[in-house]
Amino acid sequence: MKRFFLAIFGALVFILFSFTPKVGQDLMGNPDPSIEEIIKSYKKAITEWPKPTIHYGVKWTEFSSIKRDSLYFKEQERPEVILGKMLFFDPKLSNSNQISCSSCHDPEMGWTDRRRIALGNDHLMGNRNTLSLYNIADRKAFFWDGRARSLEEQASGPLGAHHEMAMDVKVLPKKIQKIKDYKVLFQNAYGDEKVTYDRIVKALAEFQKTIKSQPSRFDQFIDGKYNALTDQEIYGMHIFRTKARCMNCHNGKNLTDESFHNIGLTYYKREYEDLGLYNVTKKAEDVGKFRTPQLRDLNLSRPWMHNGLFDQLEGIVNVYNSGMHMIDAKPEQKLKDPLYPVTDSLMQPLKLTKDEKSALISFLESLNGTKYKMRRPEFPVK
Repeated sequence: MKRFFLAIFGALVFILFSFTPKVGQDLMGNPDPSIEEIIKSYKKAITEWPKPTIHYGVKWTEFSSIKRDSLYFKEQERPEVILGKMLFFDPKLSNSNQISCSSCHDPEMGWTDRRRIALGNDHLMGNRNTLSLYNIADRKAFFWDGRARSLEEQASGPLGAHHEMAMDVKVLPKKIQKIKDYKVLFQNAYGDEKVTYDRIVKALAEFQKTIKSQPSRFDQFIDGKYNALTDQEIYGMHIFRTKARCMNCHNGKNLTDESFHNIGLTYYKREYEDLGLYNVTKKAEDVGKFRTPQLRDLNLSRPWMHNGLFDQLEGIVNVYNSGMHMIDAKPEQKLKDPLYPVTDSLMQPLKLTKDEKSALISFLESLNGTKYKMRRPEFPVK
């Protein structure tokens, strides 16, 4: 019997340790590795890197590098992409003939508008920050609240929104059909000159699929060029993966889990309230949840957060460092008000030092690799 209980105890200990975040084989047995040892542990194949600090139950994927898109210019010559590109930059898709998709998604500004919140038809202000289009083909859901499930649906939303392009989508095909030079583009793309709303949004989607980040020094490092990152950036990557716990949400190729989280910026029952994903699902547990943005080309897509609240990485790091559990509902509050927001349990005080925060910011800045800025095409005018 005693052996039986000892066996059970040993199994439990093994299970517990198997779920404990590991610092990696190179750092095991060293309770306080030096920065030099940490940096050395990353200058090898990514499969041998120290394991990140991942909370129990979180599904994550390891970083992976992106390669330069060798087919980019060939893709730009596809008839559907040419048509979509023209439509994307053409203000005639708006009711006022003054606003195009590129008004908010400007290639000169990282495919954003660099505004805190978007500005649209009649200078009406939106209530959310414009997400960049970099790597949008990899998204699983679109917009901050995930209300669109396809690129075509994502493209159609702003066209008819009164505070964005304010276009009557039933009238739009007839409007475009009247422009002679567009007939040739539709013929090339679809085999005939017929202009339909479905064809318009499909072409817009095909063009947006070609908007991709270019490789950064981060990618070079993953691929074995170990002098591509400075020691401070490598150490910052280690902080990102371990003490700062960023990998729980920002992982994989584009550094996003493609999911939704409440990080504590709901402003519940206050000015600027935004309930996020709840507005789509109507589920109480989704109050205040917003999509996890990708981190590639981060500096090109500022300001950040769904409300454009932050323009400096120092501010964002300090917010996450605080843990953000400022308005958590007490049991009696939640019972009385089921919609009272609950900050994600992944949010915890990090206790980062000044040097750790500086290193983390340096790593985040190394994720910027895109330098090419697409020129605006000469779209059909008659």
